[in-house]
Amino acid sequence: MVTLFQALMVILNVIWFIMIAHIVMSWLISFNVLNTRQPMVAQIWYGLNRVLEPVYGPIRRILPATGGLDFAPLVAFIILIILQRALINNAGAFLGY
Repeated sequence: MVTLFQALMVILNVIWFIMIAHIVMSWLISFNVLNTRQPMVAQIWYGLNRVLEPVYGPIRRILPATGGLDFAPLVAFIILIILQRALINNAGAFLGY
């Protein structure tokens, strides 16, 4: 069970870092610091979008339309933090305590 707990924590941490990279990159693109016409930037951006769309898609369908603002990353980030805290708080069940 320890391995399952550690595997879940690693998966959630990897998703957390990917989401942080996506959020920071979206800000840099919005403020014209990065240009998606550059091949390397475009590949990273589209790769991050393809990885995170299965996470953001269902959230976007639930949230109301807010014009130019996309709250799906924020909601996904909050859900991810809640999942991490729930795993940590219930670590005793995984570790056999």
